[in-house]
Amino acid sequence: MKTLLVKTPIAVFLGILCLWFSSCSKSDSPYYDYKNDVQSFNGTTLEYLQAQPAGTFDSLLLVLDRLPDLKDSLNNSQVTLFAPVNLNFAAAMKYLNLERRQLGEPELSLSTVDPLQLDTLVARYIIRGVKTTDDYIPELDGLLLTSIAYDYPMHVRYVKLSASGFESGGASAVDFSNPFGSNINKDWITTRATTVNIKTTNGTINILSAIHSFGFGEFTDRMNPIEDDEDEN
Repeated sequence: MKTLLVKTPIAVFLGILCLWFSSCSKSDSPYYDYKNDVQSFNGTTLEYLQAQPAGTFDSLLLVLDRLPDLKDSLNNSQVTLFAPVNLNFAAAMKYLNLERRQLGEPELSLSTVDPLQLDTLVARYIIRGVKTTDDYIPELDGLLLTSIAYDYPMHVRYVKLSASGFESGGASAVDFSNPFGSNINKDWITTRATTVNIKTTNGTINILSAIHSFGFGEFTDRMNPIEDDEDEN
């Protein structure tokens, strides 16, 4: 009996050791089991947005109509788009107009907010060059990528999700962050794209989570500089 008790843990240890070596041999990457299932769309990035059902990208398309240079980039430049959906814009407008009501100011809409500020914010969601998750996987700490206009640095990091939404060994996702020029993660605002790698003829699209508020926390301050105006008077 003593011999059996001694041999059993040794056998278990050897079994675990074998499993560990076999798993390490599959790849040097911690994401060796990742499958790059790229969905393709036969058209430009802008045409993809236009082809989606009503209620998805209407707000983004409305905004792009006010920003012809950025709109053109989605048709004619090589880009990676982190696409905000209608709910992302709705959240930003809700907070903006809540503050305006408290100040006794008339409400604004996406058609009437400052176009220069809008251009600055929208540009951050359009990254120069075509990137897919294959570019992010080797970089465990993520990558700093440059926006199509103003050369603004945005941070992108690949993650894996379990069925319950926690980082694990399941579906692929991408964290998209505004670092605000800081190297300290707690200073960043991050959103997540769980629909990734949609390939178009001139780029890649990642669709942002519906809980994101467009502008990474800057929308209200940029579109509502009322207090600054009052201070000057």
